[in-house]
Amino acid sequence: MKKILILFSFLLIFSSGFGQTHFGAPEVDPIVIQSKFVDWSAYQNKNIMLSRDFVAVDATSQVITKDVFLNALTTGNYIPIRLQSTDSLYYYQLFAIAPTSDTSIKATIAQLAFDEYEHFKMEGKPFPSFNFVDLNGNRVTNATMKGKLVVIKCWYIHCPACIKEFPFVNALVERYKDRNDILFVSFAEDTPEQLKAFLAKKPLSYLVIPDMKIYMNETLHLNSFPTHFILDKEGYIAKVLLNYESLEVALQQASGLKK
Repeated sequence: MKKILILFSFLLIFSSGFGQTHFGAPEVDPIVIQSKFVDWSAYQNKNIMLSRDFVAVDATSQVITKDVFLNALTTGNYIPIRLQSTDSLYYYQLFAIAPTSDTSIKATIAQLAFDEYEHFKMEGKPFPSFNFVDLNGNRVTNATMKGKLVVIKCWYIHCPACIKEFPFVNALVERYKDRNDILFVSFAEDTPEQLKAFLAKKPLSYLVIPDMKIYMNETLHLNSFPTHFILDKEGYIAKVLLNYESLEVALQQASGLKK
């Protein structure tokens, strides 16, 4: 009888601790933030990174999987709001789009979520086969990159967002310069001649592979730029990310680098 009581007490403690949540109220009013596109966009760009690791919460405050969360956002019926929390994790919750919400918000969220959902489904799969030559004449293949943590930036010259983040990604290369197990590679749509002229004025510290438009469109199926990949040392896709901020966090986790 004593053993049964002890076991019962343990189960109560375990189930109580397991069921505890560490998130609270939304950090902004879900209705107010929908009233103007410019307000929502500023909030979204600063506080919501769907490509990062986060705890997904549905409209009834139940924890769900990330793929279910992203799929729900593709319907255009919800907006994601970050929740206040008592730990270091990120908690995003679905809130219904209000009838009076700016219609541009609904359409933009649906498109962003679609891209993120497609990227999320790529994670854990082998990176597609390739065999290309960079601007310096070096051959880069799946085999030459195996055994290294690989960071890939997909971009093109006439992409303002791609160019804007050059100083930040160059700083990443500098930060990891002593890590021989990390390789920074970029796929660019443009020709070697165009890239050499452009990069002479705006340097990029990555290896640069030219003429990658068909590969990025037809093999990687990219719809937005820049797009960043992190590949693990076996050549599998660990993360697909749309901005430098998410890349910085994900690379820090993947590399084991402490702040």
